[in-house]
Amino acid sequence: MDKYKLSERDICTKFITPAIENAGWKRNQFFEEVNLTAGRVMVRGKLAARIQNPEAKGGPKRADYVLYAKPNIPIAVIEAKQAKFSVGHGMQQALSYAEMLDVPFAISSNGNSFLLHDRTGVTHSVETELSLDDFPCPDQLWPVYERWKGITSTTNTLLEQPYHSDGSGKGPRYYQRVAINRTIEAIAKGQNRILLVMATGTGKTYTAFQIIWRLWKSKAKKRILFLADRNILVDQTMQQDFAPFGKYMHKVTDRAAKKNYEIYLALYQAVTGKEEWKQTYLQFPSDFFDLVVIDECHRGSAKEDSAWHEVLKYFDSATHIGLTATPKEKKAVDGEIINPEFNYKYFGEPIYTYSLKQGIEDGFLAPYKVIRIASNVDALGYTPEKGKIDKYGHEVEQRHYNTKDFDRNLILERRTRFVAKKIWEYLSNTDPMAKTIVFCDEQDHAERMRQELVKLIPAAASNRRYVMRITGDDKEGKAQLSYFIDNDEPYPVIATTSKLLTTGVDAKTCKLIVLDQNINSMTEFKQIIGRGTRLREDYNKLYFTIMDFKGATRLFSDPDFDGEPVVIYEPEVDEPVVPTEEDDNLDQDPEPNNDDRPKDRTEVREPRKKFYLDDVAVGLAAERSQYLDIDGKLITEDYQRHLKEQIEQSLKESFGTLSGFLRRWNESERKQAIIDELAEHGIDLAVLQQAIPNGKEMDAFDLIAHLAFDQKPLTRKERANQVKKRDAFGKYGEQAKAVLEALIEKFAENGVLDIENPTILELPPFDRLGSKTQIRRGIFGGIEQYQQAIKELEIELYRDDLTA
Repeated sequence: MDKYKLSERDICTKFITPAIENAGWKRNQFFEEVNLTAGRVMVRGKLAARIQNPEAKGGPKRADYVLYAKPNIPIAVIEAKQAKFSVGHGMQQALSYAEMLDVPFAISSNGNSFLLHDRTGVTHSVETELSLDDFPCPDQLWPVYERWKGITSTTNTLLEQPYHSDGSGKGPRYYQRVAINRTIEAIAKGQNRILLVMATGTGKTYTAFQIIWRLWKSKAKKRILFLADRNILVDQTMQQDFAPFGKYMHKVTDRAAKKNYEIYLALYQAVTGKEEWKQTYLQFPSDFFDLVVIDECHRGSAKEDSAWHEVLKYFDSATHIGLTATPKEKKAVDGEIINPEFNYKYFGEPIYTYSLKQGIEDGFLAPYKVIRIASNVDALGYTPEKGKIDKYGHEVEQRHYNTKDFDRNLILERRTRFVAKKIWEYLSNTDPMAKTIVFCDEQDHAERMRQELVKLIPAAASNRRYVMRITGDDKEGKAQLSYFIDNDEPYPVIATTSKLLTTGVDAKTCKLIVLDQNINSMTEFKQIIGRGTRLREDYNKLYFTIMDFKGATRLFSDPDFDGEPVVIYEPEVDEPVVPTEEDDNLDQDPEPNNDDRPKDRTEVREPRKKFYLDDVAVGLAAERSQYLDIDGKLITEDYQRHLKEQIEQSLKESFGTLSGFLRRWNESERKQAIIDELAEHGIDLAVLQQAIPNGKEMDAFDLIAHLAFDQKPLTRKERANQVKKRDAFGKYGEQAKAVLEALIEKFAENGVLDIENPTILELPPFDRLGSKTQIRRGIFGGIEQYQQAIKELEIELYRDDLTA
């Protein structure tokens, strides 16, 4: 047997696996071809697809072997290569996987020997070459792991407690396992304040559930409290991730502390309040809970002067685990820290961080496109003339207004209309049923935006739930929130909001996020972007689009955006201080009684002056599109040019040459067949129409011929007029000519597909000439004769081009 001719898989089967087994590793202690990542999703225009090639940058990652010292604790990664390579050829790959999995040993092998790399620093040797017979046994590696992690054999029972399994074979992803194991290890070592930072959409709540499950099952923690500050978060958690707790689980409501459960979930507002009778948490003994998990802990719960923080102080003896996507930033003005970061002070440094950038790179989070649109008033600002009176008779304050004023101090109604028009233009040209969240500055702004969208969208006239305002002050709107986030509920399609949907709400199929809100806080920005990061391939959700009208996406250029959690934010000189969670326009999600919300501020503010103008002209100043490249950088592009190039390539692949396309078009009995073929390649007419100016006025033929082969396009109306001038239907009777002339008008309106659709004969003006059957058989003499007339009409429409 010539070992050098064997494949990598043969090397594993014939040499590496036997060596592992001979060293004492049982079959349930090592796993082969372990999938780690899914493969990054790449977006180009309207098309998106995963990178399938494991060798490509961003492709799926798979470890040849992962070895487990204990049921839940991976300890080594082995990367195999063919015998023609050196023993260390796979080491860099093995080290990368070992770092991902948080394991101490990376091993490379070519079937002749092993090269073992010790990442712990505990032993004297970093890399050691071992023969196939000298592969280490579990008892040799485990003591090194214990010393590396600082754990003892007395904690093994806790570490070995299995994950919850629902029988489907689904388990935590690699990064969730690392977060869970690090938390369990920290608690095993006696650490009582723990912070986990995981990007929105990466399964923080599921990770928390597995942590709680293992601690609860091992009886290390017998009573657990899960705290959140949105009612929807508590309900989602109970119904989804925490459902396996079943009868042992209880939601604290009605200001009553029931003490016969083990897993408690509570809304801060339901257990706190100014009056003592509202402070439900005091009904529990201070040592009642062994573990408190604080969801979205970057918000008010961890702030020292917050009433909510009193809950944490009261249950001080319990272990506290904070969950967040973005630790709260420090705010600095002229270098002076004015609001120290409290999460790090309270919880300590995060024991694990999984960033948005890493989630996109691994293929677990959806990448995004960015479309930045600036109106003329946003680009130049607006200064009212002296003595300007608004629509309610108030004299407008004389000063220069810019983007940060619009929709707060100065309401330009035509600007709201402009934004709504752009939103609907995008949706109507892509997917009118795409779940969309429009973030507005205030609740009043969200209502005005709802009204403008309703006026524009035809479907909204017949279905009041197509567009809904979902804000904290609107009970009917909030009642629709559960439908909006339900993957299988089509309505509401569009939700206008200000703060309520900023965090926590799990809208997995959201495809469009509209930013018409002034955002200066990196924390808030990350949370908003997180509304779109969920991937749902089964619902054709592979990426999402951010449409920005107020320059919020400038924060993408911050080097901290996709890297480590934000710690310091220094606003520009002309920017306001970042608003706090207690801002006067915050959409809270309180219990039914509004008095239940915590009130930490005693300051009374005067109502802000607002002026409403409905006569200021607003139009487009600039529009540009950006997308993420393979390195995770935002690339600015000419959206039309990029789309045109992409479509041109796809069309040429389909038709080859211009003559090939003309022949196909001419010979095709139904042009719909060609359109369907393009759709199978991910290109539809709406995409073609976006690619060139005035594309909506052109027929499919002209769009394809121009985009793929640079032919001069004609509009549908121009083609229809050419046929009319030629008087091409002189051989037909008056009624038949009337039908064909009406079909030409339909072509001018909508294109060739209307002509080919026989149901068009059931609509005006054809219905005045008789039924569909009467027209085809009575006027034209039969179905075949009618179809021949349609064929001749199409030849006339494209005559000059098809003979070119």
